[in-house]
Amino acid sequence: MTSVPQNKTELLAAIQQAFDKILQEYRTFDLECARQLGVEGSSKGTKISVADTLAYLIGWQNLVLKWYCKKQRDEPIDFPESGYKWNELGKLANKFYQQYQNWDYNDLLQEFITTSKALIDLVESLDNQQLYGESWYKQWTLGRMIQFNSSSPMKNMRNKIRKFKRQSAV
Repeated sequence: MTSVPQNKTELLAAIQQAFDKILQEYRTFDLECARQLGVEGSSKGTKISVADTLAYLIGWQNLVLKWYCKKQRDEPIDFPESGYKWNELGKLANKFYQQYQNWDYNDLLQEFITTSKALIDLVESLDNQQLYGESWYKQWTLGRMIQFNSSSPMKNMRNKIRKFKRQSAV
């Protein structure tokens, strides 16, 4: 498999593989450690918690699902999110952290599983033409937009939480 999925089969494999690996990591944390600051944040020089990384992934996956639903209904989409520009992704990440800051860690894990499954179900419902045969947002296909906001950040967050575990001796 190439590093960048080129079709539905590769996209599903990339999401599932990244999901399985990061979920395995997440399940090694207890509630106290999951809320400890120390993971490299999205904005330079910031530290977030493992729970915040879950919030980030959930937030982006929910945005992809929202974008898709809006496009299906021919509704306008404010990319990346209403009130945010592409050069304000740090602020958007903070919105996700705040949105889920009071959630129990196990509930966050379950929400991550649920949103990941919804995204996988979406990909499974589409064909290669819908995913990779046409531009969906600017020059990007829907498949690339899904990959940018699912398997890629999962891999990135997994690396960050593994580094945190090594440095914290978790």
